[in-house]
Amino acid sequence: MRNLTFAMNASLDGYIAAPGNDLGWSVTSEELFQWWSDRVAATGLALYGRKLWEMMSSDWPTADQQPDATPARIKFAQRWRDMPKVVFSSTTSTVDWNARLATGDAVAEITRLKADDGGPMDIGGATLAAAAMRAGLIDEYVIVSHPVLVGGGTPFFTALDNWVNLKLVETRTFPHGVLLSRYLTRR
Repeated sequence: MRNLTFAMNASLDGYIAAPGNDLGWSVTSEELFQWWSDRVAATGLALYGRKLWEMMSSDWPTADQQPDATPARIKFAQRWRDMPKVVFSSTTSTVDWNARLATGDAVAEITRLKADDGGPMDIGGATLAAAAMRAGLIDEYVIVSHPVLVGGGTPFFTALDNWVNLKLVETRTFPHGVLLSRYLTRR
């Protein structure tokens, strides 16, 4: 069975986007960017909700062709294009860059994908991850906390019907006070 991880940048008060889908609060560093790039390289299959897909696919397919592209951005863009992806959307009609579209029941499709052979899966996008969370499908949570309070927006966690017990398995600090916390779901 494949492992499913929900990993996102989050404000200290628990939001992955501030009101208006503002992401300007996140603090970048070469070390953190490299960590995300290595994560993409190790992902067997990425599961995207529509909004996150639109954001990622608006930049990364051609980021390595920009005149100011750094070696790290070039590598990330290549890794992102190569990574197999499934986009969950009932309103999007086409996807590209090594992606396929899933328009049916997201929980049923994620359950099927988890049972397949292959490498680890990452899930991104608040609505999609919330459905997987409520269904008990997420095996690992990685919260990359940035030292800012945004006061509202899109939360990392959704409301749940039952407790989910977690085990802390890793912490790591990055420049500018960014803290990674990795938890496994206790089953």
